[in-house]
Amino acid sequence: MQFGLVIVGDEILSGKREDKHLPKVIELLRARGLALAWARYVGDDPARLEAALRDAFASGDVVFSCGGIGATPDDHTRQCAARALGVELRLHPEARRLILERMADVAREQGLPFEPDRPDNVRRLNMGVFPAGAEIIPNPYNKIPGFSVGHVHFVPGFPVMAWPMIEWVIDTRYAHLAPHARRVERSVVVFGAMEATLTPLMEELERRHGAIKVFSLPSVDHPVHGRHIELGVKGEPAAVEEAYTDLLRGLREQGVRLGPELVR
Repeated sequence: MQFGLVIVGDEILSGKREDKHLPKVIELLRARGLALAWARYVGDDPARLEAALRDAFASGDVVFSCGGIGATPDDHTRQCAARALGVELRLHPEARRLILERMADVAREQGLPFEPDRPDNVRRLNMGVFPAGAEIIPNPYNKIPGFSVGHVHFVPGFPVMAWPMIEWVIDTRYAHLAPHARRVERSVVVFGAMEATLTPLMEELERRHGAIKVFSLPSVDHPVHGRHIELGVKGEPAAVEEAYTDLLRGLREQGVRLGPELVR
């Protein structure tokens, strides 16, 4: 299974807020030997969001959706998820219990009586209205849960809530996907060469070493190395060592100038 990410919100696309989810999800997955296969940004447009979520459900991937699960008029994710699935929205009983518990906690902290039937408190229960059949994702920050339907998981847009919730999902449901062997990358900075001239060597390495992947990262304005290409291989340590030796041999045969070597 691959991992995908949907990031929801006009505030991201307009530049009012900077997205922090993409690098963090990459970090969380990498720490477990996993990787993000794709990411998608969607504004608060119900039709586009419904289409994006329909694609997510159909992908068969593990997908995290960040944002838009609140109960204000600009939050559409819960409704769009239900339409994408063709199911009704329902108040989840466990979500209801947790939201009421949170409201009681806030009232107690403020020294006020807890009034669950007060109109604003009744509206807050909308945050627990999920597509039929959803399971909750616990929220350690304020108890207001996210939800999962199949392998698509919905969390708030706030990083302080979203990140521990995503981490919980990965470790609870997908620990078995973590590779048994550690994965590494080895690369070298190449000066004065074009990707087109290096492509045959890259293709030969992947043919000869089926267990690794070759990557090429060109840069035109690096503050230290200037114009260069970082060329490398990634995979399990033993396979990487063998392929990297062949990579260096091939580069030296081409007479290119080599710079620093990198290990990750």
